[in-house]
Amino acid sequence: MNDTPVKVTIFGGAGGIGSSVAFNLLRGRATYDIVIVDTKPNMVTSHVMDMQDMAGIDGFSTVRGGTADDAADSDIVILSAAVPLRLNTSRSVFLNDNARIVDELAVPLLTSGWDGVLVMLTNPADALATWLHQRTGFDRRKLLGYTLNDSLRLRTGLSRALGVSAHRVEAWVLGEHGAGQVPLYDNVRVDGSPVRVDAEQRAIVKEYVDSWYVTHVALDSGRTSTWSTGRGTALLVENMLAESAQPVPVSVVLDGEYGIEGASVTVPALLGGHGVREIVEWDLSAAELDGLRTGAETVRAAAESIELSRV
Repeated sequence: MNDTPVKVTIFGGAGGIGSSVAFNLLRGRATYDIVIVDTKPNMVTSHVMDMQDMAGIDGFSTVRGGTADDAADSDIVILSAAVPLRLNTSRSVFLNDNARIVDELAVPLLTSGWDGVLVMLTNPADALATWLHQRTGFDRRKLLGYTLNDSLRLRTGLSRALGVSAHRVEAWVLGEHGAGQVPLYDNVRVDGSPVRVDAEQRAIVKEYVDSWYVTHVALDSGRTSTWSTGRGTALLVENMLAESAQPVPVSVVLDGEYGIEGASVTVPALLGGHGVREIVEWDLSAAELDGLRTGAETVRAAAESIELSRV
């Protein structure tokens, strides 16, 4: 347990993902001072009233509403603010609209001398993290893009193809958070042991993974991956605080690792209280490495295309 609470400010904290992050942090082992910031004050109050009643069940963490000023002395800022979800086939359609939100909320913080860790949930996370790093010069190791859901969906797809429970599967997706993702089929393990995934099984997995986003958005439910992102982000934060010896998939701006410069893509990383402790460079096949680098080029191009003209 922490003697001093870890202050976490969540921009967009009254939305589905932001509130899910807050809920899952409150259920964690660490002690947090969670501040919810959002443009919908009544929703902030509603979430806070509800979560305050459950906060004491699992520990000593607290939750409250706040303002952007709360970020100034936060240990971690989680950026989940975004334009409303609409029917689409790619996260890239939100690039310019969400860049304006990132510009308003994150740029002043990162250029103020703040020394915490920013976790980017706002999509497209890779391109926005890349652009934010270019714009501010903020320490790349303190700027993490959340992309764990890609690996979670790969696990689910593999569980269906292999006929086993998903919790028994260990699997990784690297590269771009989107169409350029690189599943590492040669690194799949079940119950800790390597397994071979044949062509037929890969086709089942690919169909599930490639269609997940489009299928979910086409439901027009108005919600996104609320539960998986909330739980996954809480696990990412817990991994940072525990300084785990196990790498996790996270999007980080690379500076020569894997032969990539200046683009944020998912790689294995060891995390700590100050962000990325070490980027782990695995031996990848030629095809996997090519996919990783191609995804980086796509991300870099997207970041360079951002226009902040306001209407």
